[in-house]
Amino acid sequence: MARTSQIVANQARLARSDEATRVIAAGAASAGLVWPPEPFCPAGTLRERLCTSPFLMAPMASVTDAAYRMMARAGGAALAYTEMVSVTGIHYGSEKTWSLVEPNVAEPDLAVQLFGADPEHFREAACRLGEHVGDRLALVDVNMACPVPKVTRGGAGSALLDDPELAARIVGVLREELSVPVTVKIRLGRVPDHLVGVEFARAMETAGAQAIAVHGRVASQMYRGQSSAAAIAQIVEAVDVPVIASGDALDARRAASLLRETDAAACFVARGSYGDPWVFSNAKRVMAGLEPAEVTPSMRLNAFRLHVRLLGATGAHIARARSLAGWYLRGVPEAAAWRERAMHCAALDDYLALADELEASL
Repeated sequence: MARTSQIVANQARLARSDEATRVIAAGAASAGLVWPPEPFCPAGTLRERLCTSPFLMAPMASVTDAAYRMMARAGGAALAYTEMVSVTGIHYGSEKTWSLVEPNVAEPDLAVQLFGADPEHFREAACRLGEHVGDRLALVDVNMACPVPKVTRGGAGSALLDDPELAARIVGVLREELSVPVTVKIRLGRVPDHLVGVEFARAMETAGAQAIAVHGRVASQMYRGQSSAAAIAQIVEAVDVPVIASGDALDARRAASLLRETDAAACFVARGSYGDPWVFSNAKRVMAGLEPAEVTPSMRLNAFRLHVRLLGATGAHIARARSLAGWYLRGVPEAAAWRERAMHCAALDDYLALADELEASL
């Protein structure tokens, strides 16, 4: 517990320092990235703001920390989301929970995704978000899509698809307390033979949700099988608020295709951003009728170095670099051997030395 408190305290200190700003400003250009990024479009309706730059970095548990969000924004993501944050954790004053919410000073803005099943815990979280995020809070999203049993057992995540009245109350209390847009993320239903996406989306719109993100699978699929663009398109037709399409946007072409096929206002990119922060700007290129820009091996290695340095600059656990190595080193000669080497790295400098050795071998 003491060790966790020390880590959280260090993350809070670094979040207020300019260390991450210096790191990303120094390393972005050599990785083919752009810093500082444009803030989330401030003018117009939410639909207009989303349509202006429609490719968003999706919230992902244990992935979308401050370092990951900064890499995505440098790669062209219009907006980046926190990991999903427990309103129950906020209620009980968990420092670790708040560490998921607080932006680094380098971030121009961010979206916060909350999960839970108690409307009053959502109210409390909404009232306290200003203390921790301030005017950099772009919007608040409610996760009604997560299929993981440890979330749904408590009535949260995709379990809310079975209780539209409770889900509507949650949206209602957030609308009462927040001045920023309130959105929800849903799935098509819990199981294939009971699809509720259209009616549930309409209920959330009536409750006051200002946009609806739709993952084109049912909860029982987890992430297996194919996401249904056609089912998302049905929800786009059924509601007047903007829809954010989600599911299988695994590269720039597929992200652009998902946006076109669904006629959604915007598109979440989740797993497609693993080791590919350029996916967002490349998806915009595809939408404009251009080929995706080439990502050279040198750019890829420089992005890996930058991301690892950002882990250090934000106080994230360096073990996360093992996943980064698996993602960024895809496609290099003898990639499996290099990834295996990365599993034995213990410190930031070990990962940087590995990248140097790999580059020298190319």
